[in-house]
Amino acid sequence: MGIKTYKPYTPSRRFMTGYTFDEITKTRPEKSLTVFVPSSGGRNNQWRITARFRGWRHKRLYRIVDFRGYDKIGVPGKVVSIEYDPFRSARIALVSYRDGEKRYVIAWKGAKVGDEIMNGPDAPLVPGNRKQLKDIPDGFNVFNLEVTPFTKAKLVRSAGNYATITWRDEAKGLVFVKMGSGEIRLFNEKVWATIWEVSNEEHKNIVIGKAWRSRWLGRKPHVLGKSMNPVDHPHGGGEGHTDIWLKYPKSFSGKPVPPGKKTRKKGKWSDKFIVQRRKSKKR
Repeated sequence: MGIKTYKPYTPSRRFMTGYTFDEITKTRPEKSLTVFVPSSGGRNNQWRITARFRGWRHKRLYRIVDFRGYDKIGVPGKVVSIEYDPFRSARIALVSYRDGEKRYVIAWKGAKVGDEIMNGPDAPLVPGNRKQLKDIPDGFNVFNLEVTPFTKAKLVRSAGNYATITWRDEAKGLVFVKMGSGEIRLFNEKVWATIWEVSNEEHKNIVIGKAWRSRWLGRKPHVLGKSMNPVDHPHGGGEGHTDIWLKYPKSFSGKPVPPGKKTRKKGKWSDKFIVQRRKSKKR
């Protein structure tokens, strides 16, 4: 995977970067594994804006990605192609299993056509294989991590991301996993994860370069509240770009938000699984 630059024939083009797509082996997706998802424009079923600054974007097909894999235990599969997915930052791999079924999975770092993968306790400890945490040794990097066993992967799915298995409590059936943020969390040893790291690690080096490229992605300009009218935001009003004249800044809904205020809910159900929070002092 590589990053390319452009000749600066316009000011916005000078610092813009893009993908070379060297690792992509197939341009058109598997038709049976795609579905059209219309753009909502940030609106709900009553057509009210619930996510601000979202708008028109380029039409795209959603690729149905397998985030489970435990229904293919012991069935070998082979990577047929590495493809681009417009709905995620990582690359996806089309896997053809021995029973004839094809599925998309999140491609791992270094994945290439012809690689063989397998899910289950008998699968070897190589990148791309999906196993339960109890079958993966300490020190291994994993991604596509479940929160509860036999649901689907919800954590560590973006480009270049990975988590590390640090320690385990076999008596209680718990595994300590260090997330990419530095947070250490407890997981059930029956949780499924994929070995190694997510592909497309150079995604963090992409520079959008111009506003219209963000519009292609469905992102509208983010306007400051103090540039709005009083009816549109608590910071609005005054002569032009003036001060907000408030003790604390307020959110769009009018709730005071002092600088440095924690936004995580107290008593969240997953608090008991957090051993060490991110950015906290090491014990």
